[in-house]
Amino acid sequence: MTAMTVTSNRTTAATGGTPALVVVAHGSRDPRALRTVRALLDRVRALRPALPVHLGHIELNAPLLPDTLAALGDAEAVLVPLLLGRGHHVERDIPDMAAAAPARTRVAAPLGPHPLLVDALHDRLTEAGWPAHAGPEHAVVLASAGSRAPASRADTARTAALLASRLGVPVVPAYASAAAPTVPAAVRTLTARGYRRVAVASCFTAPGRFATECTAAAPWIASAPLGTHPSMAHLLLHRYDRARGGGGEPNGPQGARGTARPAATHAALVRQPHPAPV
Repeated sequence: MTAMTVTSNRTTAATGGTPALVVVAHGSRDPRALRTVRALLDRVRALRPALPVHLGHIELNAPLLPDTLAALGDAEAVLVPLLLGRGHHVERDIPDMAAAAPARTRVAAPLGPHPLLVDALHDRLTEAGWPAHAGPEHAVVLASAGSRAPASRADTARTAALLASRLGVPVVPAYASAAAPTVPAAVRTLTARGYRRVAVASCFTAPGRFATECTAAAPWIASAPLGTHPSMAHLLLHRYDRARGGGGEPNGPQGARGTARPAATHAALVRQPHPAPV
């Protein structure tokens, strides 16, 4: 499977130079989110100074993605969603906005699931107080935004499986909206099964309402959002490189879909292998 190339109906000329990286963020009413995303892009620019890096939002914040693409004219660009799984924004909204723009664009896969994402989740948990050697009383709730799209839930379940393999404890995916279980429900389930140290891992790119609500549901520790963790910057560049090179993506946008995997059981989560980055 390959990343999807979207070309508008307008005539576009091939342009020389390196295709721009356009990081596509969701947007938030929380001012901390925009500051965090801008700081993350600064980290990406520091890693690859010659690469043109732009920001576009799906909603709520400027610049909006259509405005960012319009400013690029007929240049080439790779759109990398700053989103953690396949959902309506990745499979519909972003390709539709790209198709309406004059630029020749390629839409990369979202950031998850991927081992680099798990690196960031693990580090944020460690910063919050997760022990180096977890015991049988430990478990994690992976708190995500939530989506009605089955592929999005499959991606979150896969990320939970990868994190469980890394930590050696059960990791249960849970959601702030649009899907079940909720974070409080997942915490109650694990507590009823005898886990006395239940942590909440915030699978959010930046601070906001969902991250705050999920943190409040933690009975023990809760990690900070992924934010400007170095692995997030490396993962954005990895998705850019994969899309630009036409490499296959197991979780690409519409037109390059994989088969959604069901959520794993607690035992299966612990046994999942740690895959090589793709």
